[in-house]
Amino acid sequence: MRSFLMNICSGAIWGIVLLETVLACLLFVHWKKNKQPVALLTFFVALGLILDALIIGMGSMLNAEVLKAISPVRFIAHGFLIPLLFPICGYALKLKEPVMKVLWIVTGVLMAAGAAEGFCTVLEMKEMAGVIRFVSSEATPKWADLISKLLSFGTVIPMMIIGVAVWIRQKNPHLFLSGLLMFVFSALGPATGNADLIFFISMFGELFMIFFLYLFVKKQ
Repeated sequence: MRSFLMNICSGAIWGIVLLETVLACLLFVHWKKNKQPVALLTFFVALGLILDALIIGMGSMLNAEVLKAISPVRFIAHGFLIPLLFPICGYALKLKEPVMKVLWIVTGVLMAAGAAEGFCTVLEMKEMAGVIRFVSSEATPKWADLISKLLSFGTVIPMMIIGVAVWIRQKNPHLFLSGLLMFVFSALGPATGNADLIFFISMFGELFMIFFLYLFVKKQ
């Protein structure tokens, strides 16, 4: 399995960029027609994931200084946009307006913290499976690492929990599947002894997350 993943890594990343771009376009078209908040918010989350995968994919093509200069963008975008999964869950659950206002305030705080985490991440170059990228180094402040981990797992688990409630109430399993597959692919690297490939394996989870969110809004 490891050798297979190492061999397909570079090419598969570009395939994921392409598929996520297609899904982002479909989400935007759907929002234009139906004005569903979940569609628009998922579109923005998809943009952040596309930017992340695109910069990683371009790593081996760029000068090291250029790559280092643009790499913080993917950390900032990730930290700023991933908290949008919370209002996505809120709209999916059809929470009342006062509750959504509180949820948006919390989301705004998390978005600011996520962006700050991205700005403060200290980067170092790493090469794996022919992919050159800048990653968080040991010099990164502990609070920034903590926020990064909280945003990664602290958004997916609520998606699964709320996804179960939405599945029961609305007979729509796609929000649950979106969170579940993101969680599974995030855990798959360490579980199979390929923790160093989690950056790549989790991209499949991100793709499935956006795909099932798109199916969710289509069924609304």
